[in-house]
Amino acid sequence: MALLDTLITAKTRHDWTLAEVEQIFSLPFNDLLFAAMNVHRRHFPANQVQTSTLLSIKTGACPEDCAYCPQSGHYNTGLSKEQLLALEEVIANAQKAKDAGATRFCMGAAWRSPRDKDLPVVLAMVRAVKDLGMETCVTLGMLNKDQALALKEAGLDYYNHNLDTSPEYYGQIITTRTYDDRLNTLQHVRDAGINVCAGGIVGMGETRNDRLGLLQQLANLPEHPQSVPINMLVAVKGTPLENTDKLDWLEFVRTIATARIMMPESYVRLSAGREEMSEEMQALCFSAGANSIFYGEKLLTTGNPDVERDMALFAKLGIQPERRDIHESELEDVRVPVTAEASPLYYDATARH
Repeated sequence: MALLDTLITAKTRHDWTLAEVEQIFSLPFNDLLFAAMNVHRRHFPANQVQTSTLLSIKTGACPEDCAYCPQSGHYNTGLSKEQLLALEEVIANAQKAKDAGATRFCMGAAWRSPRDKDLPVVLAMVRAVKDLGMETCVTLGMLNKDQALALKEAGLDYYNHNLDTSPEYYGQIITTRTYDDRLNTLQHVRDAGINVCAGGIVGMGETRNDRLGLLQQLANLPEHPQSVPINMLVAVKGTPLENTDKLDWLEFVRTIATARIMMPESYVRLSAGREEMSEEMQALCFSAGANSIFYGEKLLTTGNPDVERDMALFAKLGIQPERRDIHESELEDVRVPVTAEASPLYYDATARH
């Protein structure tokens, strides 16, 4: 019980050892869920989930060789190369996402890094989506310092750049850019004052130690990513990972719970692979501290549960989509009850301090 109390009440850390991560990950499942639930409630309203919609603004023919990705030009997955979308089409998709309840609109381009001629178009997209009153996120590959600053000036809220896996397993998944390349991009994003969205993919044939190593890398960054997407591999025909065995569902839930404990103030996103997850598995992930999802029928080029299914599941679980602005008069609807003798296990994250 001493370990659970320590995990629940501990301050945010950036110095996790692999042995400590393994100790958390390997807790009896009920103990792990208990710790993750309590950490979640200390920092977030318990029954709210942030919703984002993802749009591919440039599809296919990526020069990178990521073994999981159907957009790589190295593999024949039947995906057609498409040009950068027109601004008007992006705005229409963003408005549709907002009308469906999404608060953040994410735009992804299959590039190694943005070209000088393309970046101004993306900057215009960021400004236009901001004008709709939505948070903005892009994933464009590697960035240099000047590109990150330009995106910040355009009003970008989040930049996604995943670490994918542990440093040790990374070379089995991608050879066209290094782990340090990814870390350098994240540093440029942080230096520009943009929120970082960085996570990884599990179920790619890695060992449990690799999953622990990924979480260790993320939690030991100079600043925890504000958003941590945990993806389950979607094995796409034509990619090197098409015949990879599925990861056990319990291993995935443990990954979510451990991420929540190690990065208590980050949004932990239940990301790719949700279409193949049962409602029961998703419910356990929300219990384990996942409080963000991609919302809509498609994730770049792979499937995702539709809006109606998500809303039906939310209704069953008593979950509300997070709203960007909550007025004081509305806080009573979401505030976690805290008694005068409040236990250190619970912290009212919605209260004004």
